[in-house]
Amino acid sequence: MNHKMGFNALSRTSAHRRAMTRNMVTSLFRFERITTTKAKALEVRKTAEKLITRSKVDSVHNRRQAARFIQDKIILAKLFTNIGPRMKDRAGGYTRVLKLGFRQGDAADMVILELVDFSLDGDAKPASKSEKKDVKKAKADTKAKAETKPKTKAKTTEKAEDSSKATAAEPSTENEKTEE
Repeated sequence: MNHKMGFNALSRTSAHRRAMTRNMVTSLFRFERITTTKAKALEVRKTAEKLITRSKVDSVHNRRQAARFIQDKIILAKLFTNIGPRMKDRAGGYTRVLKLGFRQGDAADMVILELVDFSLDGDAKPASKSEKKDVKKAKADTKAKAETKPKTKAKTTEKAEDSSKATAAEPSTENEKTEE
């Protein structure tokens, strides 16, 4: 029996649905985080998780099977060299769906589909106290440098004003000399 084996056709033809899914999966692997509607995310998630499972074992057969779906060679290489090895110890559940709310205009349920180990660049937290001190010291140094830069610019503008006054004063003396 074929119970519970259906899928959401997303009100699209099969060719449009396949192209859209390929594009969204490629974007997910490229950026590791995409924003889309909930229905599309749930359909794309199925395909993305199957491809990640294949990428955990880097073989010619698995690469060819994934290449049928992902047309971009760079993203395919990233899948097998970067994403697959990162997910090696996971048994499944490689993606996460975060709810955003409703889209203004048609009230579609919007979500963020991202890889589970995705983190923003600024989210990395230092583990030990010494690392925290280093981070604070670096921030203080950059702040001190930022405060000193405007002072140097102010000095240079003062020098420029002084020189312009001096040059303005010189021609007037020359004019006086020519009149004599």
